Formats: sequence, C-alpha cells, structure tokens
Amino acid sequence: MQFETPVDIVYLWVNGNDPVWREKRQRAAEKLSPSNRGAMARYGNVEGRFRDNDELRYSLRALERFFPGHGHVYLVTDGQLPSWLGASDRLTVIDHRDLIPAASLPTFDSGNIESYIHRIPNLSERYFYFNDDVFFGAPVDLADWFGAHGTYVAWSDDPDVSDEPLRSDANSLENACRLSRQWLDSGFGAMQLDKAQPAAKRPDYQHTFRTFAHSPRPMLKSLLLELELHAPDMFDKVRSTVFRVWDKPTIVSDFVLRWALARGIAKVRDYTHLYVSTGDADMASELGELLDSCGELDFFCINDTTDDAHAHDARLTRVRQTLEQLFPVASGFERPLECPAGATPGQPALREFAELNAA
Repeated sequence: MQFETPVDIVYLWVNGNDPVWREKRQRAAEKLSPSNRGAMARYGNVEGRFRDNDELRYSLRALERFFPGHGHVYLVTDGQLPSWLGASDRLTVIDHRDLIPAASLPTFDSGNIESYIHRIPNLSERYFYFNDDVFFGAPVDLADWFGAHGTYVAWSDDPDVSDEPLRSDANSLENACRLSRQWLDSGFGAMQLDKAQPAAKRPDYQHTFRTFAHSPRPMLKSLLLELELHAPDMFDKVRSTVFRVWDKPTIVSDFVLRWALARGIAKVRDYTHLYVSTGDADMASELGELLDSCGELDFFCINDTTDDAHAHDARLTRVRQTLEQLFPVASGFERPLECPAGATPGQPALREFAELNAA
C-alpha cells in the first residue's frame, strides 16, 4: 500500500513533578464532591500516572531512529514544556486550552484528553497516538499498521477480562472492555453499525474479553469525527471527568478500536511487543529482556507503577539508564544544551516556545 501523505504523531505528556501543576492537581482534587471522590477509578490519582521520568525524550529518540519518515509531531500538554525540548518545525505544542472547552478544564484524566486529539488543526488523516511511555522498538513499516481496510490493533498479554458488569475495583482497561460490550449490545443509542442490528447481535461480530496492548495506536481522523458526530453522548460522558472515574473509562483506547473491528475498519494483528511495569518485583529482568530484544520488538511500554517512589528512587533511575542505553543519540527535538538546573517548565516557557517556533 502506498502512503502519499505523511503519518503524523500525537503525544500526551504531563510533568507531574512540576510544583505549580501539582498545586493545580491538589486544588482540583479538594474541590471534588464526596460522591465524585468515591467514584474515582482505581489508580485514578496516583503519582505514577503523572510522574515524568524522561520517557518522552526517549520515545522521541526511538521515533526518530525507527520511523524517520514520520509526519508532524503534536505534543498535547497542560501549559507545560519539557526543559530539554527545543524549537522544531516538525513539532507543535498543543495546550489543553486550545482543544478542550474552558468549562471542562482542568482535567487530569487522559481518557478525557485523548477524546479531543482528532480535532487538532491540520492533523493528518492517518496518525499514531502515543502515551509518552510507549516506544517503537524496530523499524516501522506503515503497512504493518495501516491497510486498505483501515488500521490494525493488538491485544495485550494480560489475563482475559471477566464477563460481568463494570466494577469499581477494576482497572480502567478492564472496565472499558465491559462498557464497550454494553454499548455494542445496545447499539449505543441512536447509532447503528448497519440498519439491521447492533454490532454485538450480528453473526460476524464476536466481543473479545481482552484488553488492548499499550501500543502506538494507528488512528483514522475521519473515523473519530464520524463517531463523535453520531454518538455525542458517549463522548460527553468521558469528557465530564476531572480525574479518571471507574464507570467512565477510556473510549479512544478501547471502544473506538472495537467499533472499528465490528465495522471491518480494523483487523487484529500479532506484534512482537513487551510490557514493563516498574512496580513489579521482576522489573530488572524485564528491563534486561528489553535490552536484549530492542530492535526486534515492534513496540514496548514502560508503565510507571511505582506510586510509592520518591524522586531518586533506584527503580526510576534504572529505567532512565536503560532508556539511555537503548537510545543514546539525541533527537532533533532536543535543545543542544540543557536548561539551567532547577528550571521549572510552565506557561511562560510555553509562550516562549511558541514564539521560537513561529520565528
């Protein structure tokens, strides 16, 4: 398949170490009503969800190494900038305020934020959506991610999800699987996959009780725009959150993919991949496996689950050292020299960055 236009890249990124941002997050949590606090999802407001351990820097290095022909990079942030980021005509910083209505801010739920990224101006029809802890691990062949039918998806290696109602003690991806089944069973309101019956009632649709891999997500902008047009209530629900809520899990990283599978717009593909959880007791061996297999993995994820870690925790240091071993060459998105020690990225830096990009 020939790709006549570049495939853009969209990252979500947050620096949870920034004291100004941390104060904003604390104020938002304190304003929650008791019922909203009780509805918060498992791991919805933990340190590992927001901590910056330089993953984005190395994900961009991996991108440049393994997919040098990528299109424009969009970095979606909450008024922040990595201190090492330099001005580039290949990267645009998108502030939450440029995408999300002011009345819906602030939000600290990535499932909420990611539901807007297809609205980024000038975004290509085909694009990859990344969390900053996801990395390409081998040279990218776009035909492995996009086809004439649409896109490809990958299942995770996690245990199967039980077929039961949403659970307040379940993680977001498990509940997303369950909620997607409910929506597909009901035809999700007025929207039908065809005029005959909802997807889950069609003989060719089989709901799979598994979660999707933490991977680069190949997306089609037109697909998201169509879904948003026909199922606004679904988007409204996920966009109503300040922090992740157990009964309103992500739709972009689950329902959109299942809806595409039901329509034949997506197909399941096997990828070589690795998932590393930094809070696991065997993290060191997982990182060793990663060092041995990088260059052969289609992608990998290093998920920060060290919610009890302090800034100098040895586990975080080990992750940075591993990433530096894997990707020692600075990307074209990095400043030639680091900012002064102790500099805190914030809105003034974002304005300065925008002026540099416009120059």
